[in-house]
Amino acid sequence: MYKNVKYIIDKYGNHPAFYRYKTKTGNALPMFYVYDSYITKPEQWANLLTISGSQSIRNSPYDGLFIALLVEDKHKYDILQSGFDGIYTYFATNGFTYGSSYENWAKLKLFCDHFKLIFIPSVGPGYIDTSIRPWNTRNTRNRVNGKYYETALSAALQAHPSVISITSFNEWHEGSQIEKAVPKRTSNTVYLDYRPHKPSLYLELTRKWSEKYSKERATYTLDHQPPAS
Repeated sequence: MYKNVKYIIDKYGNHPAFYRYKTKTGNALPMFYVYDSYITKPEQWANLLTISGSQSIRNSPYDGLFIALLVEDKHKYDILQSGFDGIYTYFATNGFTYGSSYENWAKLKLFCDHFKLIFIPSVGPGYIDTSIRPWNTRNTRNRVNGKYYETALSAALQAHPSVISITSFNEWHEGSQIEKAVPKRTSNTVYLDYRPHKPSLYLELTRKWSEKYSKERATYTLDHQPPAS
């Protein structure tokens, strides 16, 4: 894992598009979202993410903000032991996991505040992956002409997070894209579009809620800052 982090930062770290997040100490650190982080044991993560770890990146040129995926409630204690800087919930389906259920976000935010972790709720415009997982109809979530997305964004704002992530920009195979969409059909697939609305509907909703979030965040960001690293 150390080699992977080193490679990413050495190769891409100076590129202007390489994302860095500014902490309250003024450090601009790269932010790594680690999908399925719970598969790796906390002891292994701790070797990388704690100061006393055998291959620690802390306080080195390869330090960063490492965000773990929280699926089950019990994962939060493994995340603490691992030395992660925060959690994200990833999945666009409300109710699919403990982490992706809006009703649990306030509790997760309190937990993160208590242990000085960054809480990042993930929102999506809807979900349908039956073209690649025909058995997964129970996790389909209708977009309801944008209402599903706005409900998710509203729930995220109520948690007063430091960051909100969006799942996704262009994952068409899971029906969670927000990029522009026009009617499209292939020999075996019909891609969903946003009619009767215009192709940019979800980009416009994203802008609307981003502006709202920026204004609201300014009112509480002084009370809760992301951790110093």
